[in-house]
Formats: sequence, structure tokens, C-alpha cells
Amino acid sequence: METVEITKLQELINSFANEDVYIHLETTNGAYASHFDEKVFNAGCFIRNVVVQYELGKVTPEAPHRVGLKLANGGWIYAQGITHFELDGQGRLLMAGHDYEGKLAVALEISKTPFAY
Repeated sequence: METVEITKLQELINSFANEDVYIHLETTNGAYASHFDEKVFNAGCFIRNVVVQYELGKVTPEAPHRVGLKLANGGWIYAQGITHFELDGQGRLLMAGHDYEGKLAVALEISKTPFAY
């Protein structure tokens, strides 16, 4: 993955607009965070293979970046903390946010085909 280059990432996000796409979105502070420190509140979210259509995608200029997708039905999906991205060999746009220790904190992925389980 490469560090976010706003223009390049914006072009990739635009290339998936206005068509049905599969979304993967997850956040985590570590599945076992509370095992290492009982004062840590473990929270996260996970959605996979939800089909949506977005009419507008936007990357904020400040790092770490927020990527927002305005859905055709008026709703929104967004991921805060995106630091890296790549278009993989299967044509999927993979975006990730890594914390200051390099651990995954957030992932937002867009694909024209379902993600494998």
C-alpha cells in the first residue's frame, strides 16, 4: 500500500461512482485490547459485501484522511483515519488507516465483485 496521494485516491474513488459496488468497512482498536489493559474499552465495527451505489466520493485534505461516500439514497458511509491505499490485482480499491504503531485501525474497501470470506 502507498501513502495517500489525494488526487490519485480521488480519481480511484470517482471510478467506482454511480454503479453497484460491494463495500467492506471495519474499525478496530484491537480484538484483544482489553486483555492487555482492562481500562481499554474495546470497540469496533464490521460490514462486508453490502451493495451500495454512491454518487459522490470525497477525500479530505488533512491527514489522516476522511473518505466519505454519499449514497444515491441520500445516506453516507465514511471512514476517518485513512493513511494508505492501493488498487489491487483484482481491481478492488483498498484503503486503510494505520495507527502510530503501524497497527490497522480502519479499513474501507470498494469492489465490483464480492469480497471472499
